[in-house]
Amino acid sequence: MISLNAINWSPSPEIFEIGFITIRWYSLCFVIGFSFGFIYVRKLFRNAGISDDKMDKLLMYVVLATVFGARLGHVLFYDLDYYLDGRILEAFLPLKFDNGIEFVGFSGLASHGGAIALLLALYYYSKKVIQKPLHWIFDRIAPAIAFAGAFIRLGNFMNSEIIGHPTNSNYGVIFSNIDALPRHPAQLYESIGYLILFFVLNKMIKNNKLQQPWYIFSNFLIMLFSVRFVVEFFKRSQGGFEDTLSLLSTGQWLSIPFIILGIILLKKGAKTSAIA
Repeated sequence: MISLNAINWSPSPEIFEIGFITIRWYSLCFVIGFSFGFIYVRKLFRNAGISDDKMDKLLMYVVLATVFGARLGHVLFYDLDYYLDGRILEAFLPLKFDNGIEFVGFSGLASHGGAIALLLALYYYSKKVIQKPLHWIFDRIAPAIAFAGAFIRLGNFMNSEIIGHPTNSNYGVIFSNIDALPRHPAQLYESIGYLILFFVLNKMIKNNKLQQPWYIFSNFLIMLFSVRFVVEFFKRSQGGFEDTLSLLSTGQWLSIPFIILGIILLKKGAKTSAIA
C-alpha cells in the first residue's frame, strides 16, 4: 500500500523581480483567469453580433468592480474594527502607515463583496452600454466568472493564504511559513469546485440553455455559493461577524442570500420561458 504524507508547501509569493517591478503568483493567476474569461465571453458576444468595443468596456467594468468590490467587502464584512481604528486610508489604498509609508498591496479581498459589486456593474452595463435584457449578459458571463474564480483561489494557494483547518492526521498540506500542521488545502478544494462549475455551465450553453432566461446564471449562483458554503467547513476562520452568529461562518452566512437569489431567478426564468 502506498503511504501518502503531508506535502510541505512554502513557495515564495513572488515569481521574479525586475527593478521596482515584482511579478507575483497571485497577480499572474488573476490575469490568466480574467484573460481567459475575456476571450470566452468575447466569442459569445461575436456569435451574437456584438461589437468588440462594447466587450472592451465590459472587461473594464468587470475588473474594476471585482477588485474594488472585493476590497470593500473585506473591510465591511471581515475587518471593519481594524480600519475604523485610525486606518481608514488603508482600506482604500495599497499602503500601510504604521512605520512611515509602506506599499503592501491589497491583502484582503472578499469574494462576496466582489460579487455584489459585479452584479451592480453588470446591471449598469446592460442598461447603458449593451442595451440588452439583464439575463442576456448575466447568463453569458457566468462561466467566465467561475473560471476566473478558480484561478484566483489558485493564487491564494500559491500565497499560502485562506488556509484550511488541520486535518488531524499525517495527510494534508503543511503551509510551512505559517505552522507545521497538515491542513486541508481549502483553496484547492474551492478552485477545483469552480473549475468543475465552469465546465458544467459551458456544457449548458452548448445545449442551448441560453434560450431560457436566467437558467445559466441562476445555476451559477446556486452551485458556486454552494461550493463556497461547503468549503467553509474546511477553512480556517477569516473573522467577520461569526462570533455573534456562531452557528455558521461569515462566508457561509454571506453565501446563503446568493443561493436564495439563484433559486428565485431559476423560477423566474422558467415562468418567462413558459410565457414565451
